Amino acid sequence: MGTLYLVATPIGNLEDLSPRAVRTLREARLIAAEDTRVTRKLLTHFDLHTSLTSYFEHNKLSKLDSILAALAQGDVALVSDAGTPAINDPGYELVRAALAAGHSICPIPGPSAPLAALAASGLPTDAFLYLGYLPRKSSDRQTLVGQIASLPYTLIFLESPHRLLAGLAVLESGLGDRQIAVARELTKVHEEIWRGSLSAARAYFTANEPRGEFTLVVTGKTREEKGRWTEDKVMLAIKFGLKSGESPSALAKRLAEESGWERRAVYQLISQTGKQ
Repeated sequence: MGTLYLVATPIGNLEDLSPRAVRTLREARLIAAEDTRVTRKLLTHFDLHTSLTSYFEHNKLSKLDSILAALAQGDVALVSDAGTPAINDPGYELVRAALAAGHSICPIPGPSAPLAALAASGLPTDAFLYLGYLPRKSSDRQTLVGQIASLPYTLIFLESPHRLLAGLAVLESGLGDRQIAVARELTKVHEEIWRGSLSAARAYFTANEPRGEFTLVVTGKTREEKGRWTEDKVMLAIKFGLKSGESPSALAKRLAEESGWERRAVYQLISQTGKQ
């Protein structure tokens, strides 16, 4: 039985591909790549000659059987165009299928734009929420931002250059004029990390045409912003807390301090959520 290796690849600077990742890509029986053209360039740079097959958003389900068949014969490495597979890239379904078939899953950690941007943002890193790309539709963006506006966690988003200004506008409208770090072209020649308020970010990128891929890091709701939370806000925070693995007792204590609710009342809501 082969092992499925999840190999993180460079998000810009090729020197970020680890020696372990190089060895894994060399020794694998097959590499499943989001774009074989992009991955072939990477393999050529490191003089690697492993067989490639495509595995991307529109064929990820139809390719499961053939990749599982390859895993039955030996190890397979999964890579995306850049960064860590399955994090905002195809991979989740393959990991689930490989586990169900009895294969081992082995992550080969490395480059990750969300974590790199968070670490360099200068904003709180102790608790954060990664939300990928903001929805394309304006109404969906507004709904999402409304759902997360009361959360105390640092928020991380990805955004494309042509949608950056619209994304900054909806964040400012829904969250208020919070602090943000806008990371552009991380690890590449034109890397830039802009820090300031959401309103100032909109002004800056209106005057300077957005280019490259962006990661946005925004502060969560601060204690000074908080009044007594509505029950809907408490329930949403409970769901996020439980999903992230926080224990009911610790979650009740924290939310009581942050929401203005009594701890016993928060714990009752947590108990009700657990029974659903």
